[in-house]
Amino acid sequence: MNWLTKLFLTTILVVFLAYVIPGVEVKSLWSALGVAIVLGLLNTFLKPLLIIITIPFTILTFGLFLLVINAFIIILADSLIDGFVVDGFWWALLFSLVLSFMTSLFTKNNKKEEEF
Repeated sequence: MNWLTKLFLTTILVVFLAYVIPGVEVKSLWSALGVAIVLGLLNTFLKPLLIIITIPFTILTFGLFLLVINAFIIILADSLIDGFVVDGFWWALLFSLVLSFMTSLFTKNNKKEEEF
């Protein structure tokens, strides 16, 4: 049930961020759901592989190269989902940063409520 809640949250956040960030566009709620699913799959399977491959760059940049990997994952999701458009690398970077921050903010609050 937890993954379903996170999927719903990510879908809503994708719609919200597409409304707020001018360089990101989502055509429909179904496209946002597709983005949430694809991002979940890419973050589960591809991201760890990319992190392992780019360890030297990550060390040289003190971890900042992980931001590039996040932006690359967003651009890859853009190419896989028809109704999701990101205008460039910088918009993908901003989108990934805000999406990660907001997701962690909401899931952290959710974990605090479960403790009580």
